Amino acid sequence: MTGLTIVADENIPALEDYFGDLLEGGGRLERVNGRTLGRDQLARADILLVRSVTPVNEDLLADTPVRFVGSCTIGTDHLDTAWLDRQGIAWSAAPGCNANSVVEYVFCALAALAIDWRGRSFGIVGCGNVGGLLQRRLRELEIPCAVYDPWLPDNPDAADLQTVLQQDVICLHAPLVKDGPHPSLHMVGAEQLAHIKDGAVLISAGRGAVVDNAALLELLQKRKRFSTVLDVWENEPAIDTRLLELVDIGTPHIAGYSMDGKLAGTRMIRDALESSEIISSPLPRGEGLGERA
Repeated sequence: MTGLTIVADENIPALEDYFGDLLEGGGRLERVNGRTLGRDQLARADILLVRSVTPVNEDLLADTPVRFVGSCTIGTDHLDTAWLDRQGIAWSAAPGCNANSVVEYVFCALAALAIDWRGRSFGIVGCGNVGGLLQRRLRELEIPCAVYDPWLPDNPDAADLQTVLQQDVICLHAPLVKDGPHPSLHMVGAEQLAHIKDGAVLISAGRGAVVDNAALLELLQKRKRFSTVLDVWENEPAIDTRLLELVDIGTPHIAGYSMDGKLAGTRMIRDALESSEIISSPLPRGEGLGERA
C-alpha cells in the first residue's frame, strides 16, 4: 500500500504506535497546532486527526484531498458532520474514550471529601458511556445504585429522577439536550435540588447546564445541606465565580482529561479508520503499546 499523508494535532499521543504502518511507502506524518490549522496545511493530506479545538468544516476542507477525519475526543460539536457526509468524507469521533477517567474522578472526589463510599447508595443521571461504566463498577463492588436515563427504560436499575436524587451520592453524566422528548437543559433545577437529602454528595461531571447553576448558587448561599463537586459549569469558561467559592470541590472540566483517555481516543480512531475502507492493510497487533496487544 502506498504511504498516506496524515496531518494531526500535535497533542494527540502515540501517533506512530497506531498509525506508523500507514506511512510506509513514502507516507508522511505532519504535526500541527490544532488551534491555528489552516487549509493550506492540508494540500496533500489524506487523513486529518484533530481534537475538539479544531473546527472541521467546509472552510477548512474544501478543495483538499482529505478522505478521513478523526477526532480523538468524545464529542462532535466541532465537526460539520452534515457537510462531511455530503462530500463523502468519512469521519469518526471517540465516544467513551474518557469514561474510565471520569469514573475514577468520581471516586477520587469522594476520597478528597473523606467520604467512605462503602455502604452508601448511588444515583446516576445519564447512563451512556460514562454513567454505564460507573454502574458496572458499582455492581462489581456490590454497591446499590438507581439510574435515571429516559433513553434506557429497560436498565435493570432504572428509577425516576426524584428517586435518583434521593440517594447518598448523586452522579450527573447526562449529555446536554435542549429539545426533543427528553431535554436535559436545567434538568436539575431548584425543585430537583430540594429533593437532595442532607449529607448527600452531588457530583456533576457531564455537562454544566444540566444543573441550573443559578438555582444551585441560591441554595448554597442560603445553606449548604449537601456536598457539591462540580467539574462542569454553565457558560464555560466564563463561569460564576460565586458558585466556585461555595462548592466543596471545583475543577475546570478535567475529569476525563487523562493520558489513558487520550490513548484510548487515538486507538479508537485508528479502529474507526480500519472500518472506513480508506485503508486496506490491517492494524498490526501485539506490538507497541499494551492497549494494542
